[in-house]
This record gives sequence, structure tokens and C-alpha cells, in this order.
Amino acid sequence: MIPEKNKKTAQWAMDFALKHGCRAARLHLYHGSNTSFEIRNMKIDRLQQSSESALSIHLFVDGRYGSFSTNRLDRKELEKFIRNGIDSTRYLAEDPARTLPDASLYYRGGDPDLQLYDAQIETVPPDDKVALAMHTCDEIMGQDARIVAAEASYGDGDSFRYMIASNGFEGESSSSYFSLSGSASIKGDGDARPADYWYDSALYYDTLRKKGIGTKALERALQKLGQKKIASARMPMVVDAMNSRRLLTPVVNALYGSAIQQKNSFMLDRLDVKTLGDRMTLTDEPHRTKASGARYFDGEGVATRQMPVFDAGVLKTYYIDTCYANRMATARTVDSPSILIMPRGGSDLEGLIASMDRGILVTGFNGGNCSTTTGDFSYGIEGFLIEKGRRVQPVHEMNITGNMLTLWNRLADVGNDPLSGTSWRIPSLLFEEVNFSGV
Repeated sequence: MIPEKNKKTAQWAMDFALKHGCRAARLHLYHGSNTSFEIRNMKIDRLQQSSESALSIHLFVDGRYGSFSTNRLDRKELEKFIRNGIDSTRYLAEDPARTLPDASLYYRGGDPDLQLYDAQIETVPPDDKVALAMHTCDEIMGQDARIVAAEASYGDGDSFRYMIASNGFEGESSSSYFSLSGSASIKGDGDARPADYWYDSALYYDTLRKKGIGTKALERALQKLGQKKIASARMPMVVDAMNSRRLLTPVVNALYGSAIQQKNSFMLDRLDVKTLGDRMTLTDEPHRTKASGARYFDGEGVATRQMPVFDAGVLKTYYIDTCYANRMATARTVDSPSILIMPRGGSDLEGLIASMDRGILVTGFNGGNCSTTTGDFSYGIEGFLIEKGRRVQPVHEMNITGNMLTLWNRLADVGNDPLSGTSWRIPSLLFEEVNFSGV
């Protein structure tokens, strides 16, 4: 946790800044630590432990704004640090849009603990962490003569944050995480070395999946044997839950105030407009307990709330922080997503696959890009050709091309299998009429 003496130092630093030329100020205190063990072919390949503490101060001086950080909390040193920050800020151009949020928008506390921190992180023995990674690696090693390399990693960490603002905000939060992953590389035809991975992550040690990660990684790698391109075509596409977030990311990026204000968004002027398909419903639910991404306030202290992002394809909100709200003379919302939820459909991944007569199951993206301005995209993909609801051929070195607005208007079905350890809970997705480029 953030020591009480450090909180008092932060409060003193804010008062000092206000007394020496700042019109307003906001301070963040952060402390975090993490540990990771990486195993390669049943030998420890890398061990890393780190701990970090920092103070960031946001200064509002004579209509100008500056942000500075340090890891030194001695008050004498902070006096010099803050004075220098104030002097440096005065050299910057005026920016009247840079202000603290309206105090009425701040989170005021009093809600139940979101339970994002597992105190067990302090007591799990290092030997147990190594044993988990070793077991994951052992699930791969020796299981097939074609295995070239087996890797596994265990990681955990915690973070503690304390924030105050000169117009009346004070808040703090804490969280932890645990992760376990495995990857397998195998010998394919010629120089081909198909590889794949699997992982699990959780806020609590006891809910972390500890068996089967390596087995799943090897299974996914073996399924890639015999990969090849197939003929270009327009056909249905299923994207598994491990990769579906990749297609949502450009849509969410286009909702940020920075993109809207700079007219660099394919979602410009679409608020309350039917923009995506009927199956596209997305809700931001920030107050789920024991859920990655949960929070009561955003990076400026503004209270979060449950809100629709898309409702049956109708855009319902943008993500606009204080600066861009001021620049556009519009209402502030929150600065970024918390927990994004899509309603579950009636089928799992296999059910979506079974519904296709001929199409592609995408199990990985390999490079590519999407224009935030137009929504035009091109991504490399790998996965499987599906015929009559069954995998018949692993494919790779193919591209999908199109436009995000068109793609999401062709969302035909949604799975029931979102990954629970992530803040974006997006299940497997089925799209119609996607352009695939192959041979």
C-alpha cells in the first residue's frame, strides 16, 4: 500500500506548488512491483523482479500546463523539483483547454471495495511460482517428436495508486495480477516452424488456471502443420475469443476525444446514429467486483458509471477527457474504457464453426493496420479453412481487407466464450462476406 507518510508528502507537495505560482495542481503517487519466471526447455531462462515508486505532478500555471515525474520523495528535493517544474511550464504555450475537471464530476467515495487486490501475492513462495512454469513447460516437452522448443512463463504483480487534486479530489486504488503462459514450436514441412501459445490471467492466485496451459499451446501448434494459402474469396469469418479484441480496438480508438477533435476518426458525427450492425451491442461496466479493469474513477478522478457504448449498432458515447471536452465545448464523459462487455450469444466457438458451410476460422493476426480516419484495414491472418462446419485445412500468409464500418455491419453472430481474465470481454465473432486474399 501507499505509506501514510508518502500521502502526507504528496499533500504537502500540492500545497507547496499552489503557494509558488500554480493556479491548480494534481498529483499521482504510484508504487508497484512484479515478478516473472521464464522457462525454456525445462531450464530457467530468465528471472526478473522489480519494484517502482513514482510521483507525478500536473501543474497548471498562468494558463499553461506541464507534467513532471520523479521517484525521489525527499521534501528538500521536491521543493527544487516543483520550482523547476513551475518555471519550465511558464515557457510553454498557453492552452486554455488544459484545466482540472469540474469538481462536481469527481468520485466521492463510499462504495464497496471492488476487491481487485489479492493479499496472497505477498505469500506465494518463489518455488511455487517456478514450479507452475516448469509444469506448464513439462506439459509440452516430450509429448511429440517434432517439438523444437517449449517455453513457459509465470508472472505476478501489484500496483497501488493515490491521487489528489487541488479542487477537491482524493482517491486511491490497489490491484494485483497473476499470469501463466506456455508456447510450443514444432518442426513442420521444410523450414516451416509452426508455433502457438496459450495463457491464463487472473486477479487472484486461487482462480488462476494452473494446469492444461502447455497442453493447449501444443495442441494449437500441432494444428498448424501443413499450413498453406488458399484461393482468394469472399466468405464468412469466425474470429476466436483470443483474437476478437484485435478487430474491436480500431473501433474503440475512433471514439477517443483526441481523434474526434482532430477529425481523425471514422466515428465522427455518429453519436446516436445507427452505425454498426444490429448484433453490435457493447456496454462499459466499470464497477464489477474482482474484475480486471474495474474502477470507480478515471485518470483525472472523474466518477465512472455503467454506460452503453453501442446499442444494437447505435453509437451512444465517446471517450472524452477534460482537455478535449473543453476544446470541443462538449460534455466530458470518461477518459478511457474500463470493462467492455458484449452480450453472450447462444453458441460456443465450435457452434459458430458448425454454422458455416465454407469460411475461415481466424486464430491469429500477423501484422497489418487500420486507418483511424477512414476505417480501411488490412490484416495478415492465420487459422483454418472450414467446410461443412469442420476444419479441413490450416491456412496462413493470407490477408483480410475491408472497412471497419462495413465489417461490423456484417456481424452475424456472437459466441458465449469471452475470456474472463481480461478487461475487454469480447467472445468469438462470426462475420459474413469478408474479403480474403490468398493465391
